[in-house]
Amino acid sequence: MESAQRPPLRTHQAQALAALDAAWAGGRTRAWTVLPPGAGKTRVGLETAERLLAAGEVARAVVLGPNTAIVGQWEAQAAELAIPVTAWTYQSVAVFDPDAEVDEDGDERSPVARLHENGRARVEELRAAGPLLLVLDECHHLLEVWGRLLADLLEELPQARVLGLTATPPAALSGDQAALVQTLFGATVFEATIPAVVREGDLAPFAELVWLVTPTPHERAWVDSSAVRFAELVTALTDPAFGSVPFLTWLDRRLVTRDAGGAEVSWATLAAAEPVLTDAALRLHHAGLLALPPGARPTEEHRRDPGADDWVALVGDWVTGHLLRSRDPADQEALEGVRRALPAVGHVLTRAGVRRGRSPIDRVLARSEAKTAATVEIARVEQLALGEDRRLLVLCDHERATATLPVDLVGVLAEQAGSAHAVLAALLEDPAGADAVLVTGSTVAGSAATLGRLVDHVAASDPGLAGSLRVRPGTGPVHRLEGAWTSRRWVPHVTRFFETGGTTVLVGTRGLLGEGWDARSVSGLVDLTSVTTTTAVVQTRGRALRTDPARPDKVAINWSVVCVSDRHPRGDRDWQRLVRKHAGFFGVDETGEVVDGVGHIDPAFSPYAPPADAELAAANARMVLRAEDRAAVRERWRVGEPYADRAGRTVRVRPRRAGTLGQGSGPAPVVVRPDVLEARTPLQRRTPAREVVAAGAVGGGAMAVGFPAADLVPTALGVTAGVLLLGVAVVVGLLVRRRTLATRGARLLEQAAAPPSVGQVAAAVADALHACGLVGADSSAVGIDVDPGGEYRCRLDGVGEEESAVFATALDEALAPVLAPRYVLPRHVVIARERPTAERVRAALGRPLQPDGEVWHPVPTVLGVRAERATAYAAAFDRWVGGGAPLWTGSAEGAGVLAAQRGSDPFDVATVMRRHWT
Repeated sequence: MESAQRPPLRTHQAQALAALDAAWAGGRTRAWTVLPPGAGKTRVGLETAERLLAAGEVARAVVLGPNTAIVGQWEAQAAELAIPVTAWTYQSVAVFDPDAEVDEDGDERSPVARLHENGRARVEELRAAGPLLLVLDECHHLLEVWGRLLADLLEELPQARVLGLTATPPAALSGDQAALVQTLFGATVFEATIPAVVREGDLAPFAELVWLVTPTPHERAWVDSSAVRFAELVTALTDPAFGSVPFLTWLDRRLVTRDAGGAEVSWATLAAAEPVLTDAALRLHHAGLLALPPGARPTEEHRRDPGADDWVALVGDWVTGHLLRSRDPADQEALEGVRRALPAVGHVLTRAGVRRGRSPIDRVLARSEAKTAATVEIARVEQLALGEDRRLLVLCDHERATATLPVDLVGVLAEQAGSAHAVLAALLEDPAGADAVLVTGSTVAGSAATLGRLVDHVAASDPGLAGSLRVRPGTGPVHRLEGAWTSRRWVPHVTRFFETGGTTVLVGTRGLLGEGWDARSVSGLVDLTSVTTTTAVVQTRGRALRTDPARPDKVAINWSVVCVSDRHPRGDRDWQRLVRKHAGFFGVDETGEVVDGVGHIDPAFSPYAPPADAELAAANARMVLRAEDRAAVRERWRVGEPYADRAGRTVRVRPRRAGTLGQGSGPAPVVVRPDVLEARTPLQRRTPAREVVAAGAVGGGAMAVGFPAADLVPTALGVTAGVLLLGVAVVVGLLVRRRTLATRGARLLEQAAAPPSVGQVAAAVADALHACGLVGADSSAVGIDVDPGGEYRCRLDGVGEEESAVFATALDEALAPVLAPRYVLPRHVVIARERPTAERVRAALGRPLQPDGEVWHPVPTVLGVRAERATAYAAAFDRWVGGGAPLWTGSAEGAGVLAAQRGSDPFDVATVMRRHWT
């Protein structure tokens, strides 16, 4: 195909190619490029190959892909564009010889040396190709499976240009994966996020929603019984007679006093060495069972009661640090109690301490039959919202359950619970799913009527194949379609049948209908899978995001079905899977903000704990309302509007009670000093005496005008009367002035009593950070939105994500209670109340006025590391809020203030930090 006939490049394809051209021209030989599913990575790879081949910079272009479906897509598009490339699967290269794991000396061979003969032949072919472009498509697979092989393979090809293409955003990579990318490829050459491609109109607007369920009544009975033993252990742990050194006493010595051989260990050191233990300790503090360790600062993740993992970490420390070393009978009894309770939460007690074991509750939550019922409910919601335009894809982990249930779950879970077959059967029994079709690597199934229509559909394009197909009765409403075909032939037919509306619900497995499978018409996805790898997550959510030329207004809904239970200490396991699936991925929330993580599902959702069981119905109702109003979802994405494609951090601030936050946006108009109110705006000072006299004279004249001429008295009497009138006028003027001053003073006192606003504190933080060279923008870049529920959302615009995070963390700390800061700032306050006139006049005249008290605020950590930074923050705080000089808490005076103020919470707000996109 001539280039003039080719479809025009999309915005991000053109930008990616420009970035790659610059990278090659700059001498780079390896490039890592990120484009979401459906954004056109294949076109970018092919255009890159064509440009380098035409320039003579490479002699051959070879593509490696994860499966035959994706390799087939490369081959088809390359043929269409007339670009000569060779496409292989990764497996065709990475086939290992099990007999070649070690050499003759018993040393482990390198991955390349261990390749099967066919794989080594492919490597030799690449090495002999001369200047080579090696395109690694969906290269996150290499990070997860063949990371070391990739490193060794690239060493074998030192002259090759290497282009890595992936849909996985860098923020979703694990630390090891990110490090490998940096080592092998260097910095990312180009990245486009899903929100950016949606804004361009090249991906469909979408919403991520969740349907929350609790275990079925039958399952719940097992859940309750499983939780009893662990609940008994938790109760025993608070008993001071449980063990020779009780659990809470041990933790106090270990984590609060922290006396290690006479040298106190800092909290920062302990947290860096044992983060799981210290996080658990702070949640135990939140529950009121442990004093706040000196130096610790609880954040959002710590503002909840300890969960099972926290108890296990803390108990494990007690076990290994004390119980296993003791021969005291009380400690042996405590060990036995721990041993009996741990299996309920998937752990076991060994001679070496507490170790992870099998977790039956995890399987109950992952395969709960309540999830199948929820899938049927979602099918109803989608049918009501879209009618015949519904194209709902349901993805499961497996077609049929093959693993035997653990003995303790026999009779609790149905054998096929969670399987694609069980989901299909439930759908077929409801009108909302009566036309559902199951397609897997071994089966095509559905109702007899729907399968009959599928045969007719096949006959229209392949009569011979259709003639071999027969509908075979199965169990209940499920029938199978059998014949002379395999998944390679039936998947395309079933896909077209689905796209044309022959079925509006397609049930399948992630392995078959995930990566490499495309159907532009998919309007919604129900994710019943439990895999949380970045590859699985990216490819699963990408199924519904492609635009549909037949429906330009398409809006996709990605549903996750999650089972939780607050009746069991591990009842959050399925929720944590949801959290991992959404970490690092952006979506639009119900307010129109594009945020990372479960916050885009619902702003009330926390990554640290699921909603309580009693809140699930309300949460599901909110989900249904969003799913029904697809036009609102599209509007929130603001397709076609400008964007920066930049990530940042937002601090969300919600007052716990009224009156703790002010409403001002500029610097505080009135500041309370230790002995006076300081007005920041010019005020009229004391009225000069001559002006009072003049006012009185005018008043006297006005009074004189009212006397009739016939009643005039002698001149002397008139002079006396005039003097009296003038005196009265002066008095009246003074009274007027006093009243004016009292009114002005009342207004000043009212302004002085108003608490600082979020905006004022945020501005002070931004200006201080900017003055210290920590961020590139000042208070003019602070952005604040207030949602209908009264929550403030604060951010620093126009800076990179790292600087945005510095600002967000500092603001979060500035609004936090006083715990253990290095510096604190005073703020004098007056209380709003009725005051005597004399006091209001003194306020207006700037005369001494005793404050009602003082409040101390923590200096954020990053601004408290040095005295000059603390001073810069004090200056900014004084300008925007009003305050005094910073006080070092390491001094005698500072230590006294900290001891008196520790735990005080001037703003009394709940804060959370979220990652956002602009």
